[in-house]
Amino acid sequence: MGLVVESRIGKKRVVVIPKHIAEFLGLREGQKIRIIAVDNKIIIEPVRDAIWLALHGRKIGVISPEEVEEESMREQEKLLQK
Repeated sequence: MGLVVESRIGKKRVVVIPKHIAEFLGLREGQKIRIIAVDNKIIIEPVRDAIWLALHGRKIGVISPEEVEEESMREQEKLLQK
């Protein structure tokens, strides 16, 4: 289940994410989160940016540096032809 910590709702319905939870999930100040209401529950999940996903996200394919370079060259050639 992971970590379970209780917190309070503050003024203006502000919820503070406890330090242990933020560290466990790798959350930082200013990061976007998604808040979902389902039945009688609130789900808060981080919205990961492209860099985080590239470094830590689930991999769905493999591409070699050579393939990246080849694709880059093809795209550059297309741009030169225009």
